[in-house]
Amino acid sequence: MNEGPPSDAAAPSAGSPTKPLGDVIAINEGLIKDHLDKIVKTTVEETLNAMLDAEADQLCGARRYEHSADRGGHPGWPL
Repeated sequence: MNEGPPSDAAAPSAGSPTKPLGDVIAINEGLIKDHLDKIVKTTVEETLNAMLDAEADQLCGARRYEHSADRGGHPGWPL
C-alpha cells in the first residue's frame, strides 16, 4: 500500500515550468491601523479608569460602592 503523495508531486522536475504565486497574502494596512487604534484607545481608557478608581479609593478610604466610617450614604440614612 502506497501512502502519501506520489513521488513526482513532491517536487517539480528540473524541466517542468513553475508558475509564480504572485501576491498570495494581501495586507490591508488601513484595517490593521484601525484595529490597532481601537486596541490602544481601549487599553489607555481602561488604564486611566483603573488609576482614577485607585486614587479615589485611597482618598476615600473605601473601595467603589463600599462605605467606610467617613464615607457614608445619604445624610440621615443609616449605614
